[in-house]
Amino acid sequence: MSVLMWHNPRCSKSRQTLALLEEKGEKVRVRDYLSDAPNEAEIRSALLALGFDDPRKLMRTGEALYREMKLAEVINPDILVAAMAANPILIERPVVFAGSRAALGRPPEAVLDII
Repeated sequence: MSVLMWHNPRCSKSRQTLALLEEKGEKVRVRDYLSDAPNEAEIRSALLALGFDDPRKLMRTGEALYREMKLAEVINPDILVAAMAANPILIERPVVFAGSRAALGRPPEAVLDII
């Protein structure tokens, strides 16, 4: 199975998740989502694969930019998805995709359920 990971190499959880997948023998295609940001359609697809009905479940709500943009006040999910596409720092990491499923690597072991 092909495994894709939205990865931030500066994030310890992201590095731990990648190491865990490699330990399990998975060939992981890594996408540095900060420099190669997912577009709105990819974010919507990720939300679907994760089983998240609220885009905030994929957002780093503790991020300073989240507060600066006053996203806690936003009701429209399309605006939240657009904010993540325009500012990928708002996307929680890491996200691992395997087939039609996805999981957040928080904790890293959570991704083992989809491989």
